Amino acid sequence: MQVWNHLIEVSLGQAPAGPSTTVQLVNWAFVALMVFVFYFLLIRPANKQRKEHELLLNALKKGDEVVTNGGLWARVVSIDESVATVELADKVKVRILKDRIAGKWAVTSPAKK
Repeated sequence: MQVWNHLIEVSLGQAPAGPSTTVQLVNWAFVALMVFVFYFLLIRPANKQRKEHELLLNALKKGDEVVTNGGLWARVVSIDESVATVELADKVKVRILKDRIAGKWAVTSPAKK
């Protein structure tokens, strides 16, 4: 019976009013706050890191010591637009995708005892 009364009220335009404007503004403010937080905590740092990685890859040259995403330490033998040839050991050369290079490896001499 209540369902019929509600349908009649809606059809006659006597239905209770929807959420107030204040509630709607609070809801939109909450959504805007969440977008703001996601941008500054997730999206912006990821974009910054991606740009730094692109700069690193563009600056690579023959002879650089690098570490791959798989943890292999190698020396760059040649580098093309998307493929790098690296030397893992004497006469062991491997072609890898350039974007799979994680970073440069700082060559340090072993500590003397």
